[in-house]
Amino acid sequence: MSNTLLTPDLIGQLGRLDIIARLVVEGFLTGLHKSPYHGFSAEFAEYRQYIAGESVANIDWRVYAKTDRHYLKVFTEETNLRATILMDCSASMDFSAEKSRLTKKEYASYLAAALSYLLLRQNDAVGLVTFDEALLTMVPARSMRKQLFQVLKVLDDLPPGSGTRLGPVLHGVAERLQRRGLILVLSDLMDDPVEIMSGLKHFRHQGHEVVVFQILDPRELDLDFAGEVEFVSMEDPGSKVRLEPAHMQETYRRKIDSWRKNLRYECRRQKIDLVEITTDTPFEKGLGAYLRKRRRMY
Repeated sequence: MSNTLLTPDLIGQLGRLDIIARLVVEGFLTGLHKSPYHGFSAEFAEYRQYIAGESVANIDWRVYAKTDRHYLKVFTEETNLRATILMDCSASMDFSAEKSRLTKKEYASYLAAALSYLLLRQNDAVGLVTFDEALLTMVPARSMRKQLFQVLKVLDDLPPGSGTRLGPVLHGVAERLQRRGLILVLSDLMDDPVEIMSGLKHFRHQGHEVVVFQILDPRELDLDFAGEVEFVSMEDPGSKVRLEPAHMQETYRRKIDSWRKNLRYECRRQKIDLVEITTDTPFEKGLGAYLRKRRRMY
């Protein structure tokens, strides 16, 4: 499948996350990146039948004694990279200005699935953390084949989100991760910028590499709505305001631009990669940013 056809609208029609992850990754990344493979430990994965001529070093002789058949122990090598995907599931992520377009949460889910598939395909370890105003789910990073099933199971069953407290959550996750690795944050970053940067700096202080994917709906950037519109807070449905966006577009865009410019500046200062994506953007932009980050790391 051509990457020019792999649009968010098409992705939204495909259904199953495992299929989407494979198509997104294999559709346009095959051959572009190979993970450096620095195995330093091995973890038992499964048994498979011995084939004549293979080394007998990993034959399980206990199994042979019971079954009278030769089976090899298959091990999964762990690499130097352990990646943790942090996915924002707060209520603001459920927004889409158009019914035909993916919500920010759906877009983030597909991106998380594709990143997980890619990392595990490279024999890297991947984990997943979901959160809103508190930690929801934490799948520890592992490089075994069945890890993709665990990650997709969580992504397939995301609960409705509530409020956002991104800063404290980032601090909490940073305290739990004992080993340095790659942190991939998927969020609209709609929270206190000072607290967000404090949490991200916590990861950097501990030696993690950090890539932040800021996912926004296009209308959140330009407020391009026609006529009078009623706006309802995603995180406080009782908070409503009715207005004609055209009367405040200029002021709104100026404030949005200032907010984003400040985020870019602070991320550059902390050597954090900020990838700005809108939900009408094909997925190769986000994945391409990840690959460029990986090339700089190794």
